[in-house]
Amino acid sequence: MAPLSSLHHPSLRPHNSSPVLSHLTGFKKPHFQNVIFCRTHQQDQDFWSNQIVEDRSLKVQRRDLLLHTVIGSLCVPATKVPFAFAEEVVPDGFRVYVDDVNKFKIMIPQDWLIGGGDGNGFKSVTAFYPAEASNSNVSLVITGLGADFTKLESFGKVDSFAENLVSGLDRSWQRPPGVTAKLIDSKATKGMYYIEYTLKNPGESERHLFSVLGIANNGWYNRLYTLTGQYIDEESEKYRSMVEKAVASFRLV
Repeated sequence: MAPLSSLHHPSLRPHNSSPVLSHLTGFKKPHFQNVIFCRTHQQDQDFWSNQIVEDRSLKVQRRDLLLHTVIGSLCVPATKVPFAFAEEVVPDGFRVYVDDVNKFKIMIPQDWLIGGGDGNGFKSVTAFYPAEASNSNVSLVITGLGADFTKLESFGKVDSFAENLVSGLDRSWQRPPGVTAKLIDSKATKGMYYIEYTLKNPGESERHLFSVLGIANNGWYNRLYTLTGQYIDEESEKYRSMVEKAVASFRLV
């Protein structure tokens, strides 16, 4: 499987507006060993060490930090831990999960499982996924930020960030071609970034991803929240609506 360590940055403009990004007021058990778009620790180090050079501006370094976190959210492990659910009216087949410690809530399918813990190099990791074997899931990575990281614009505008994220993943220009990454849509609303894109390794199913990013303060320091929902083509009919609703329902509280 091709590691995602490309530095190629073609121009990728959004197209075909997403229902998730168009209706933000609306409301995968991933087997994480099956999440194919991951890098080794050494490849991760090589990727980012090649990006930060002495004359880079603070803005560019901030953008790279955010890109790193989004990519890392595709590869997180999970450990089963108990969680509490809020009692409120929700659509049939869904329930609302509220994390009072990390200050977020999200609507998830009634029969989905939850895993959580401290990821390698991450502050907090939470995953939501079907009980049956599946490549569809939703995961949240929370990382600490410095005091000067007060809003997402610290990393650049949403369109620029989205293009850099997707072009940084794309390796279709290689010979033989590697993973193909395509930006579908991006927008900023209510202090959050919403990005939709696809990833496809040669000979494998296309993976559809939705990422939501936000920043909040827990009373001591700022934290970056990166929620990523994903499903593959073969599971689109069964899980697409579930993933889209879960992603669109995510809120910081």
